[in-house]
Amino acid sequence: MHTLVFLSTRQVLQCQPAACQALPLLPRELFPLLFKVAFMDKKTVVLRELVHTWPFPLLSFQQLLQECAHCSRALLQERPSTESMQAVILGLTARLHTPESGASTQPLCRKHALRVLDMTGLLDDGVEQDPGTMSMWDCTAAVARTCIAQQQGGATEPGPAPIPVEVRVDLRVNRASYAFLREALRSSVGSPLRLCCRDLRAEDLPMRNTVALLQLLDAGCLRRVDLRFNNLGLRGLSVIIPHVARFQHLASLRLHYVHGDSRQPSVDGEDNFRYFLAQMGRFTCLRELSMGSSLLSGRLDQLLSTLQSPLESLELAFCALLPEDLRFLAQSPHAAHLKKLDLSGNDLSGSQLAPFQGLLQASAATLLHLELTECQLADTQLLATLPILTRCTSLRYLGLYGNPLSMAGLKELLRDSVAQAELRTVVHPFPVDCYEGLPWPPPASVLLEASINEEKFARVEAE
Repeated sequence: MHTLVFLSTRQVLQCQPAACQALPLLPRELFPLLFKVAFMDKKTVVLRELVHTWPFPLLSFQQLLQECAHCSRALLQERPSTESMQAVILGLTARLHTPESGASTQPLCRKHALRVLDMTGLLDDGVEQDPGTMSMWDCTAAVARTCIAQQQGGATEPGPAPIPVEVRVDLRVNRASYAFLREALRSSVGSPLRLCCRDLRAEDLPMRNTVALLQLLDAGCLRRVDLRFNNLGLRGLSVIIPHVARFQHLASLRLHYVHGDSRQPSVDGEDNFRYFLAQMGRFTCLRELSMGSSLLSGRLDQLLSTLQSPLESLELAFCALLPEDLRFLAQSPHAAHLKKLDLSGNDLSGSQLAPFQGLLQASAATLLHLELTECQLADTQLLATLPILTRCTSLRYLGLYGNPLSMAGLKELLRDSVAQAELRTVVHPFPVDCYEGLPWPPPASVLLEASINEEKFARVEAE
């Protein structure tokens, strides 16, 4: 149930002009709840005035839009309203154009001036948007346009300079948006509105553009870098990685298509790989690493040994891992700290099974998320692994899609998982019982593309 304070706040905001006039009379302690209710109910006039006159140094979406004692609704888990986001940006613009003793509802006081607007943490599920909500790219574009407009507008009114505000955002950039976002970052240098990127995702961006963008970002602010679909290879990565390594507070790094095949070594490839490893050793705060679709056969020990701190999240999907890679990981300091592990696309059915089980045993106390899509795990391998899997008492997510499991194997899995109180989601494949004429063992591509016998599936589903 909503609290009486929440219900009273919602009632106060019903008449927006009156609510704006009442803001100077309300305790500062009510402003956080006022912001959440105004954002939730799209009270854009009040929302703009709240940002315009915010009495605290920090306005953080992650703090204000989460579940709270007054309202269980977590707005960060929903697509943000376009109207509400635009109202926040308009309030910020109005604040920048209001001097210390402006004629707003509440005069701006430097003692309690807004210094940081943190807009990070908004939902980004990649789903096509409706006109009433903002995608992550829409949010990036809206803030970028404000930075450019602020710089182009300049200071036209006499009097004290506006109080600078640092705007923390998650940025999404691709080939089409690169030039626009680069201009926004350049415009924010020396501007009262300072754009600060906390989470960067660059998709299909040429190497030189990626480097130019990284050079414009604040070294003390960036926490996550995700380079997607860039197919850099070791040569390209050796150019980019020193620019990434200067972000000493980086906590998460996602790189893909890093090719280092030890079976066909070359002098240049070996030099580039050693240089990449040396740069990886510069990170002091790295907790999450994703190296999807990188050829790391027999090289995982070299990569993980360079890191200064244990990882909490490790994604090694489609990395052609060998038994020695899994054995090393199981015996490394990382295993006992892992909360998320993704081994999708690595064959765990043969000689890799025992090392994988050893890894699972080593990480059982901490593991929350385990992704094993397309790992060639049939009933025999699953049943042999279940005793160890059930020791992962904190596990919340288990992904087994694309594995050749029968209905009997799935029954055993579900029966044993009852003891795992924290387990919330199990993503399993269509049982092989539902197919006709499967080759054995069936390749993952066959399981993903073959037709399902609907009558058989209906019986299995009902059971």
